[in-house]
Amino acid sequence: MSSCLRNLAIASIAALVPAVRAQPTNLPSTPASVAIVDSISDYLASRRALASFYGVAFDPASFDRLERLTHEQLDRLGAVPFDSLDQGGKVDDLLFRTMLEAELDEAAASRQHLDEMGPLMPFADAVAGLERDRAAMRPLSYAKAAETLSAIKPEIDALRARIEKGRNDANTDDDRLVVSPVLANRTAGMVRQVSRVLSHWFDHYNGFEPEFAWWVQSPMQEARKAIDDYAGYLTADVAGIHGNDDDPMIGDPIGREKLLADLRAEWIPYSPEELLAIADEQFAWCEQEMLRASREMGLGDDWHAALEKVKQDYVPPGEQDDLIRDIAREAIDFVKTNDLVTLPPLCEELWRVEMIPADNQRFWPFAYYGGNHVGVAYPNESMTNADKIMSMRGNNRHFTRLVTPHELIPGHHLQGFVAQRERAYRDAFSTPFLIEGWALYWEMEFWDKGWAKTPEDRIGMLFWRMHRCARIIVSLKFHLGEMTPQEMVDFLVDRVGHERFGAASEVRRYIGGQYSPLYQCAYMIGGLQLRALRHELVDSGAMSEKAFHDGVLAQGPIPIELIRASMAKQQLSPNTRTSWRFGQP
Repeated sequence: MSSCLRNLAIASIAALVPAVRAQPTNLPSTPASVAIVDSISDYLASRRALASFYGVAFDPASFDRLERLTHEQLDRLGAVPFDSLDQGGKVDDLLFRTMLEAELDEAAASRQHLDEMGPLMPFADAVAGLERDRAAMRPLSYAKAAETLSAIKPEIDALRARIEKGRNDANTDDDRLVVSPVLANRTAGMVRQVSRVLSHWFDHYNGFEPEFAWWVQSPMQEARKAIDDYAGYLTADVAGIHGNDDDPMIGDPIGREKLLADLRAEWIPYSPEELLAIADEQFAWCEQEMLRASREMGLGDDWHAALEKVKQDYVPPGEQDDLIRDIAREAIDFVKTNDLVTLPPLCEELWRVEMIPADNQRFWPFAYYGGNHVGVAYPNESMTNADKIMSMRGNNRHFTRLVTPHELIPGHHLQGFVAQRERAYRDAFSTPFLIEGWALYWEMEFWDKGWAKTPEDRIGMLFWRMHRCARIIVSLKFHLGEMTPQEMVDFLVDRVGHERFGAASEVRRYIGGQYSPLYQCAYMIGGLQLRALRHELVDSGAMSEKAFHDGVLAQGPIPIELIRASMAKQQLSPNTRTSWRFGQP
């Protein structure tokens, strides 16, 4: 999802886009609630400024300054009389507290990572010191800087010798360094940041201060080459990554305690083990429905054969974008005909399809939402024949029939459009449990409302629901240290029916560090949370289906338990923390 910024003034679009709610009941109604929103804005601006000024990821002083800002803001928030806030303000207060506490937890985890990498990059402290002095505008001693830089290559040479000793299993020298591929890969990324910071430091002075180059240029060239070569050595020789398709897949498991902390920050009162149990239960339901559809297709209880038949039903090369266009228009008509959610005309107008480049399909083997467009994964002529066939099979008609409304309308496209216009500041608290949970919820709703026209369509929908269950299983077990990346791929292929190309691409994304470790859990768990909330508010007769959907969208991309607190007007206090055992209605 792209950042939720107001790109158009409300006044300029009022004539084109009807409000999601008839009245602006979701706006702050007390001075204290307005002040909370202002505090969020001020804090985010200050944090961005500090991160830019003190943004050296390997410098503990940067952590110190950012943490001081967070503690100061927590103190200010604690001084706000909670009872002076309206319901939305109370929710904002709790969101803000949660975010600040999570930032402190994240900083502690980052410090621990830095401590673990420290023995492999002792030269980073010297580079951080040079950059600190430059930022503080302290006078520079050229001779001293040259001496600092000259010490880096010998230090790296000694490090590499110790690491080589550690790679030799027969070597028992006490001086050896045993470095895991995970730590090597993580450190290589940080070493590259050291190189970038050093280059920026050098460019600030070079050519502007006459004596600088005389002293510093030669040791700088030697130091930078040594640092860059060292990063490459850690990546290729120690981690075994060479930029090839058959490279080992290396992630960085965070462990059970960090998973629990992240779950609390997302307002999920479940343990990893409890989430795994939910995934198993949902997976079993999917398998039973797979058997039902397989029998209707005349293939008995061999649902794998039914899935194989579905995969063979793909459009010819060059026609996938047309297929997605037609399905998207059908989904829009489906939403309108059933009067499921308010659909602003401008939202309906502003979407398109774009092809995903071949190289990017190593990480994005299926369609995705890219902000006013859906990325289309399908074979490119540069791919091998085997990869072309796997891509077409993995993006067949029946898989695509569900992916399209997930990404566009009523899924991410509608969600993002409204989020830019309703409490846009809440993007700061964005959670995948709402963002991906919203799109997964609609997969379930479309299933219930007959979106599938044939048993083949149902197989396609069930494939994705099984996939969401599998994401919980493989991602949590990876971070718990119970499953390797290759075992994750095998699970997706053997239990769900993925093509191996798609499964490997999926796992690379899961473990690559670009997402929260809980992101893959968020689809199914967030969808189940919304189903439970719908059961409370719609099935009970408290509100209409359409009002429920509009109301959820108007709250922004925040934890669903707090959406529940706002919509149900629950009593809140500054000490309210996650407790909603939402179950599985």
